[in-house]
Amino acid sequence: MGSNSDNDNGFAAKPSSSSSSSSSQTLKPLTPHTARSLVDSVDAFLFDCDGVIWKGDKLIERVPEALRTLRSMGKKLFFVTNNSTKSRKQYTKKFSTLGLEVSEEEVFSSSFAAAMFLKLNKFPREKKVYVFGEEGIMEELKLAGFECLGGPEDGKKNITLKSNYHFDHDKNVGAVIVGLDHHINYYKIQYATLCIRENPGCLFIATNRDATGNLTDLQEWPGAGCMVATVCASTEKEPIVVGKPSTFMMDFLQERFQIETSRMCMVGDRLDTDILFGQNAGCKTLLVLSGVTNLSTLQDPSNNIHPNFYANNLSDAVELLKS
Repeated sequence: MGSNSDNDNGFAAKPSSSSSSSSSQTLKPLTPHTARSLVDSVDAFLFDCDGVIWKGDKLIERVPEALRTLRSMGKKLFFVTNNSTKSRKQYTKKFSTLGLEVSEEEVFSSSFAAAMFLKLNKFPREKKVYVFGEEGIMEELKLAGFECLGGPEDGKKNITLKSNYHFDHDKNVGAVIVGLDHHINYYKIQYATLCIRENPGCLFIATNRDATGNLTDLQEWPGAGCMVATVCASTEKEPIVVGKPSTFMMDFLQERFQIETSRMCMVGDRLDTDILFGQNAGCKTLLVLSGVTNLSTLQDPSNNIHPNFYANNLSDAVELLKS
């Protein structure tokens, strides 16, 4: 354990590509003709959430109608989010609060991916997991049968640096999971650092490395990548990444639902996670401009990640089917 190499289960997190194989393609806005062709060519749509379905706690306009239209056409829908602050159960509740009917089986969060990575790689049950993150990771770990510590509780702890002070940490921690943490502090940084540097064989797992996220409807906020970068710096180590663009979640989804990736379309608002995730897995890709990526960024000559198609937002994409 501890490497990114494939294992007996075939579910090891795989390194992501640094560039897109489709970088030479001409950027294509979705049209009525290509929208129909795209929908006819796939059996399932995978959606990012922040920036595609909602921004913060505000639903993006006409998303419910768009999802209903796709379901009425017999398409399977899955929601693949890098935001680890919630568990699948908590995400299902959020969907319901926003008026969307989504089952727990349709949700694939990076918090769930982190727990499944440990389970499928036979992480020793006698070992503990330190969580530099929030309740979503804690809940998924407990549901998977792992003992964990840290999380929100450690957000309340402080360190008083003084002469001869020694910071104690649990020597039985065998993995540290770092995700988005709204209560990041020096205590958590030191705890995670000591576990990774001093506990033999301790895994360093990142839920994702998103630099920013649509955590409210008006602004972007620092993403999990900021927390991960902190631990990378203090440990001088690189993590195993289980969220997008790693294909770990895709491997798990395929195993469960037996859908070929060539018959899937990944819909996202971020080039370096959502679109690259879809391309790494062999899916068709649709970028929506309702989140972190705008048209000028997409068209910038320095950008080498090109989706198959792009549209203003999800509802506009589905409306093109009716044109």
